[in-house]
Amino acid sequence: MDEQKSRKGSSGKQKRATVLVVDDERDICRALEFILSRDGYLVDTARSGSEALGMVEKKVYDLVLTDLKMEGMDGLSLLEEIKKIDPATIVIIMTAYASVESAVEAMKKGAADYIVKPFVNEDVKLTVRRLLEHKKLKVENLALRRQIAQHIGCSEFIGDSPQIRRIFDLLEKVIPTRSNILLLGESGTGKGMIAEIIHCSSPRSDGAFMSINCSAIPETLLESELFGYRKGAFTGASSDKLGLIVLADQGTLFLDEIGDMPLSLQAKILKVIETGEVFPLGDKKPVQTDVRIIAATNRNLTELVEEGKFREDLYYRLNVIELTIPPLRERPEDIPLLTRHFIREFSMENSKRLNGISDEAMEILLEYPWYGNVRELRNVIERAVILADGEVILPKDLPSKVRHPVKKTSASLKDLVNQYERKIILERLSELNWDKEEAARHLGIDLATLYRKIKRLGIETGGRRH
Repeated sequence: MDEQKSRKGSSGKQKRATVLVVDDERDICRALEFILSRDGYLVDTARSGSEALGMVEKKVYDLVLTDLKMEGMDGLSLLEEIKKIDPATIVIIMTAYASVESAVEAMKKGAADYIVKPFVNEDVKLTVRRLLEHKKLKVENLALRRQIAQHIGCSEFIGDSPQIRRIFDLLEKVIPTRSNILLLGESGTGKGMIAEIIHCSSPRSDGAFMSINCSAIPETLLESELFGYRKGAFTGASSDKLGLIVLADQGTLFLDEIGDMPLSLQAKILKVIETGEVFPLGDKKPVQTDVRIIAATNRNLTELVEEGKFREDLYYRLNVIELTIPPLRERPEDIPLLTRHFIREFSMENSKRLNGISDEAMEILLEYPWYGNVRELRNVIERAVILADGEVILPKDLPSKVRHPVKKTSASLKDLVNQYERKIILERLSELNWDKEEAARHLGIDLATLYRKIKRLGIETGGRRH
């Protein structure tokens, strides 16, 4: 009895799956409607592909059972359009024996199965039941994983500032998609945590999350780690090795510090993005993959593109969705929240009973610039928890560098160059009435380079903000 209740919704009734039958023969539609309705499904029928497409656009169907050969829009075209509207919709193709090859082609394009006419009623019922039960299990598994991911996000990435709320508002929109994502921000801001949250909350959470730091590994080793190799590809390759890209198939590949990836490897990563093909070292045959790429860097990629150190075509492929994680000093309202979280974490780890932090100590934390961002704050609180004698963290428990910070007083050479470059570009644009094409000619650069510099230097054209 309890088991039955657990399978029912709040109304006490089990949700009935919706099925759409599409066939230009009225008798086929009626027969399938009768068979499937008796099995407990809510069944609609359509007599053409175009009519079915209109119905799918207005209503969500769990499963579509369509004939392959129809006048006008055939079953294959309908399948492709349905998958554009809702990739989760199950599509079964019905075909005569002579067209089985076409049905196999349909399965390559996303059909879940095919049924050969004339069909046996019991076979139809079993096929529909099997596919719908499999979909139900996948949905339940995805819901469970999203609950776990939400818990991970709450416990690992802490923040309630307007900047962080905006990031998570955007993540809600981009997480379910297939789009590549570029995470920007200083070291220690939590780009790796955001990447994990994106993966764990996405439809790819069943796949692997593979991560690599492109700045921490020599070029030759980085290539073999990413692409793998075949036995005998080089001295020491005593057996085949799968690369991270292949291991991340149907999942997510996180390329940390992508700005430090060598140009030779950038070209190969671009080919993977464009074709899905991976060539392990020493192999002439490609391995086909389906990987979502999340890249991260603390460097200015538009500058690297201008300097010829990063491929422009790869930059645009990676930068489908761009997210900038703000430094901690720009969101001080998150410091108390993070501090309390770290105190709880390290108090439990070190079996200490700390209730919090004194107002004086918190003032010190709020005044400190946190150039190492959340990572630096975490380390400071871990140290303070270990050293604290009482029930709260006091100023004396904080490191001297935090209590007496040395302020950065002079701009770096890079900052000064950027300031001068910005001034020159603004002057030329103003002189030429904001004609960017003419300004580029006067500056001796092409128009695309000028646009990149305008974006990098934060110049709003038209004289709105300088």
